[in-house]
Amino acid sequence: MMRTRPLKVALLGCGVVGSEVARILTTNADDLAARVGAPIELAGVAVRRPGRARGQVPAELVTTDATALVKRGDIDVVVEVIGGIEPARSLLTTAFEHGASVVSANKALLAEDGAALHAAAQKHGADLYYEAAVAGAIPLLRPLRESLAGDEVNRVLGIVNGTTNFILDRMDSAGSGYSEALDEATALGYAEADPTADVEGFDAAAKAAILASIAFHTRVRLDDVHREGITEVTAADIVSARRMGRTVKLLAICERAADGRSVTARVHPAMIPLSHPLASVREAYNAVFVESEAAGQLMFYGQGAGGSPTASAVLGDLVAACRNKLNGAVGPGESAYARLAVSPMGRAVTRYHISLDVADKPGVLAQVATVFAEHGVSIDTVRQQGKDGEASLVVVTHRAHDAALSATVETLRRLDTVRGVASIMRVEGE
Repeated sequence: MMRTRPLKVALLGCGVVGSEVARILTTNADDLAARVGAPIELAGVAVRRPGRARGQVPAELVTTDATALVKRGDIDVVVEVIGGIEPARSLLTTAFEHGASVVSANKALLAEDGAALHAAAQKHGADLYYEAAVAGAIPLLRPLRESLAGDEVNRVLGIVNGTTNFILDRMDSAGSGYSEALDEATALGYAEADPTADVEGFDAAAKAAILASIAFHTRVRLDDVHREGITEVTAADIVSARRMGRTVKLLAICERAADGRSVTARVHPAMIPLSHPLASVREAYNAVFVESEAAGQLMFYGQGAGGSPTASAVLGDLVAACRNKLNGAVGPGESAYARLAVSPMGRAVTRYHISLDVADKPGVLAQVATVFAEHGVSIDTVRQQGKDGEASLVVVTHRAHDAALSATVETLRRLDTVRGVASIMRVEGE
């Protein structure tokens, strides 16, 4: 039998995602009530600018006093889609203190202060769900946290930012330059007016921190994630990758060390083989590979951003939180029992593609090869082209530590025959 008293929801934020959450709550009210076992009532919507049109949100529900809304005491679940650190952190902490569970899409806050939020939720017997914080509509966090709870995850590798994937895809498929591709992404609404968080890798790094924390049962914060964006990726890099049967993607990579005692989390551009499934991820789509001991390789693919896709993930969490409220239960909380060390980027092991501008004369290749050997970096392939006393030398290494490769490059810069280091890019997926 369905309970007639509704579960009350407070919505913090009514922008692209929030307005879509409100619309679905209204349009699908009967279905959602049947799935939960009680009606879900939108009890209030906190916004910064009350004068804007809010679609299907009744004017009497709109308020600019978010603190008063989460303090009401009759709110069962608070849905937060305002983003940023403050006032979101204070509002969610207040919500827990007043007995509400929380559904959030706030990757930045969770990457920076997820442990404290989980602790607050546990203290007050509430839920904290955030599926929408990573990869939009793609069910990813719940499978990691619940479906693979009996397995051991060794690696998470994926494209988790649609803006950068769109830009790199245009640079590859259409031959666009970086600026041209960014302008197109902005015109289509994939890039913000200030695209820094996307193109410099901050957005992907926050998601990597969340993924690593869940996958490895270890607290990984944003500061633990090595971050590089795509602003230095050139048309020459794209062409060089294509010549080798590869393409360039901005990847989030979370790995358990071979000895199982530490983990690394990093975000950077990388060349991947065209045969790898991630190479075919086009436009603004996201895709994530998960590698575990028992399940093997799993791939999650779909729309990683946008109002409707993100709202879908929010509503899935909202239904789960409402069901728990109705049944007097609490879902899975933070699992950080493993307490694995988080290694710096220098300990990461991968392959590298290095493009050098060198003098076109005998002995240069031998000099360069000697430097690689002195630092313990093994060379896989070398390609050299020269003309009029100048040459380009492209070196692809076997797997090596990042610290060893960095030392190699610094030594190469000091050689008289090396005019400059045109580019350095990691090679993954092989």
